[in-house]
Amino acid sequence: MCLCGVDYFSTLGYQPSIAFEGAGTLAPVATLVLVIVTLLGALPIYSHVAGATPDGVGSVGMIERMFRGWWAKLAVLVLVGFAATDFVITKTLSAADAAAHLVSNSFWIASTPAWLQAPMPVTMFLLVLLGAMFIKGYGEVVSLATALVVAYVSLTAVIVAAGVWYLLAHPALLAHWLEAISSGNYHLAHAPLSGKGPLVAIGIACLIFPKLALGMSGFETGVLHIHLVRGTIADPADETARIRHTRMLLVTAALLMSVMLLGSSLVTGTDTIIPSEELRLEPVKGKAMDRALAYIAHGESPHAVCPLFGPVFGTIYDVSTILILWFAGASAMAGLLNMVPRYLPRYGMAPEWAAAYRPLVIAFTLVNLLVTWVFRADVSAQGGAYATGVLVLMTSAAIGSYADLRRLAAVNGSLGDWRARVKRGAFALIALVFIYTTVANIHERPDGIIIASIFIACVLTISLFSRIWRSRELRHKEFRFEDDAARMLWTDILAEGAFRVLVPHRPGSRSLVEKEAEVRHRHRIPADAALVFLEVHDGDPSEFHNSPILSARQEGGRFVIVARDVVSVSHTIARVAIDMSRTGTPLEVVFGWSQGSALRLAFDFLFFGQGDVPNSVFALIQRAVPEPGHRPTVMVG
Repeated sequence: MCLCGVDYFSTLGYQPSIAFEGAGTLAPVATLVLVIVTLLGALPIYSHVAGATPDGVGSVGMIERMFRGWWAKLAVLVLVGFAATDFVITKTLSAADAAAHLVSNSFWIASTPAWLQAPMPVTMFLLVLLGAMFIKGYGEVVSLATALVVAYVSLTAVIVAAGVWYLLAHPALLAHWLEAISSGNYHLAHAPLSGKGPLVAIGIACLIFPKLALGMSGFETGVLHIHLVRGTIADPADETARIRHTRMLLVTAALLMSVMLLGSSLVTGTDTIIPSEELRLEPVKGKAMDRALAYIAHGESPHAVCPLFGPVFGTIYDVSTILILWFAGASAMAGLLNMVPRYLPRYGMAPEWAAAYRPLVIAFTLVNLLVTWVFRADVSAQGGAYATGVLVLMTSAAIGSYADLRRLAAVNGSLGDWRARVKRGAFALIALVFIYTTVANIHERPDGIIIASIFIACVLTISLFSRIWRSRELRHKEFRFEDDAARMLWTDILAEGAFRVLVPHRPGSRSLVEKEAEVRHRHRIPADAALVFLEVHDGDPSEFHNSPILSARQEGGRFVIVARDVVSVSHTIARVAIDMSRTGTPLEVVFGWSQGSALRLAFDFLFFGQGDVPNSVFALIQRAVPEPGHRPTVMVG
């Protein structure tokens, strides 16, 4: 929970400032709406995702399993782009806010040179340090996360509790706040509704709560780490116990964060303990901006909230805040390291090194430094992109969970059951709420979708070029077999080396009698030379690694090897030919010419596993078998 919590709980470092910037003195009301959506929306959705993906693939993996083909791959790549936006901006925004806390500390200002009092170098140093820690090892990351979360949450609880107690002890402050919002004085530049009164205030809060969406981060990371959760002591891999414990993790984190969010918004967002001008970006950036709770901890409030608060306590709190904000990137980095190798290399849409741990850490660290430089280490400038990434992932999880419930009901025959219908209706309503929240956030802050689109465009571009570049790899994973008899027969074929001529045969194009007669005539193959036919049946060509299912049959005295669930025809023929040539004389593979334009054939080869099969097989064999004497011969006529 602490590894996920460094992302989730650390948002308290900047969430109160963002809440006031977006909702003004309605921040506590809007935060209450956010908490309701979290507990009644995000929590049930991700509890379902945890149950559907005990292997840790998360909502993206759940959606991937529902569909096949290129449209499914495209949807996954787009979601990976949004996830990359979420995780990368989590790291850069959190490090930038950590730098903001550090450069605002009086002790730091008094004891460091001027160049270290700027956010940019401090932010970049924190990002490089985080990357270095991941290169050292994952165990150290988890241990440090636990210590940081316990310290930060404890200190934050002291500040929030002291602030709430002060408000309760001085009811005139709360009365002042309630009077202000009742009269329509919300400290909002542009309120979505006009008028005043409790109903108007609640209506405005419901409309603007998407601006506070950063307070819902952390759920996707939680389900991505389910594979790290122990099942039972006797069986750590027990899926049922692992799912139950992950759900307990999500519930505990959500309840704890809900209390902290409500308390912090009441303390910081009511124009009482913190004056409203100290939470403004313009015309002059307020002292509490990006560090509202630290502002109170340092005793900078005009109210004597607690005798404990002052420069010493504030510095201690700054240290804990800086560390957890810096380390919030740990859960984001862990999410990236879990997600990217799971999808892109498997699709052939990233270089092979992208599945390696350390090179990937270095690559992501460089991306983080670039993003920090582009945004000039500004926390507010990155909030829109962060919220967009979080909300799109939550929306996709909600839609995917609803679709999964319908699929399960159809499989179990419970579509008409009233309890199942009520549950599906609730999930549909949650999905609509998240769709509204996402659209409202994009409309309010279009820079978020622009930044996310850049990430998506980068993912798609890299994916396309990688797929083209790696298309000539043999990319064979394994042969699967229809049954044990097929496995034994294949083993015998390889051992005996009886067949020296392999004839690929397109199923349904013509009979084997006609095919054999044409092949023997065109290639002048004598009647006593044994032929073996190879039938290849298409599978999902959008997959990259090939794992055909082999079987065999005899038809009119002719021997036929059948390959099903094939990703690429050329790659399957090449692999079969290479394996059959390991003993005895390398066999000959005989083809007819492929018809069609070169561009069309190349397109079919890349995207549909077809294309110019003879030339593709020749190129694959030549690359895979460097010695000509052991290489199968490709003949075309």
